Amino acid sequence: QVQLVETGGGLVQAGGSLRLSCAASGGTFSGVAMGWFRQAPGKEREFVARISWTSRIIDYADSVKGRFTISRDNARNTVFLQMNSLKPEDTAVYYCNRYPIPPDTDWGQGTQVTVSS
Repeated sequence: QVQLVETGGGLVQAGGSLRLSCAASGGTFSGVAMGWFRQAPGKEREFVARISWTSRIIDYADSVKGRFTISRDNARNTVFLQMNSLKPEDTAVYYCNRYPIPPDTDWGQGTQVTVSS
């Protein structure tokens, strides 16, 4: 089955930027919409952004609108999340997956984003 590997996380000061990448390994996600999700300590995993196969349909959580940008490079089987003006409340482990989330999905390890005050 296709494995998704998230990279690009790290420690950043409030107001800074990070660019996350999600690359498919062992297959492709041709024709499918993809999304970014995040989970902070003690909280449920939540939706962040989604993008259709052709990039015609893009949606964001209200909490990140105007600050985050989702994009994809289908030739490289990669999805990106550009995060600007980061806030401490953005601190979480960020995951990518198909959208809608497939039933009984196996989540990857994610990438840790920590925003300091």
